[in-house]
Amino acid sequence: MTPTLPTRPSIWRHPVLRILAAALAVVLPLALTFALLEAVVPKALRVSWPNAVAMLACLAGYRAYVHRVERRAMKELSGPATLSEAGWGLLVGMGLGLVTLAPLWALGFYAVTGAGDAWALLRSLPAMALVAVMEELLMRGVLFRIAESAWGSRRALALSTLLFVAAHLPGGQIGVLGLAVTAAASVAFTAAYMCTGRLGLPIGLHFGWNYLFDGVLSVPVSGHEVHGWLQARLSGPEWLSGGSYGIEASSVALVVWSLTATILLRRATLLPKPKKGVGGHV
Repeated sequence: MTPTLPTRPSIWRHPVLRILAAALAVVLPLALTFALLEAVVPKALRVSWPNAVAMLACLAGYRAYVHRVERRAMKELSGPATLSEAGWGLLVGMGLGLVTLAPLWALGFYAVTGAGDAWALLRSLPAMALVAVMEELLMRGVLFRIAESAWGSRRALALSTLLFVAAHLPGGQIGVLGLAVTAAASVAFTAAYMCTGRLGLPIGLHFGWNYLFDGVLSVPVSGHEVHGWLQARLSGPEWLSGGSYGIEASSVALVVWSLTATILLRRATLLPKPKKGVGGHV
């Protein structure tokens, strides 16, 4: 006789509790990793690589939650398809960034004034990878996935978009355009997840966009100061350049991300739904 798993406590059938537990499983390892490294590793040696360690800790925490609470294979982050989709997402995310910046460059509002240390290309990698992985785990892997299984795609899409925007409010002097671009990007990331049932594509999109501006082009991202490889100047009216908040408050970025979200949403509705095991049913 094949042994069966013990019955799961009914408390885990509530989607809100599962969301909270999964979010804690992602965030707690992150916080503990940074606290431990800060306590035992001198500051001079904590350059870039702690972000990579923290990213792995987030992934390990999410995997532990999926295995112990949902008791299933972590299909949304495993297999060759995930790596392939992450690679395509990286290319598309960078392509979207270049399309966004092209009009500003043509108008003279973005100008390269020199090149800095090529080390910046490597230094930015772990930080941007951590941001993309952590935010996609929380917003798509946890919040949207579990909420969709409980309340449907539309409500889950609205909830994940609202919380993604709220998470970016402390990031700088964000205005209406910045809020709109952030919302459009969130919808695009969620639609990318809906298309595949995996997190590779949204992680790649997210990382490609952030890394291009932070590590290569030196354009502010979500109001954060950047020190990328190229030394550049971004000027012009705020509605076009994004001002101090950066390219993510540009009207061009709003058009680019809105079109991307529309295309991905339309594609997602034409594809078969992922199996319930990936959707978070317990």
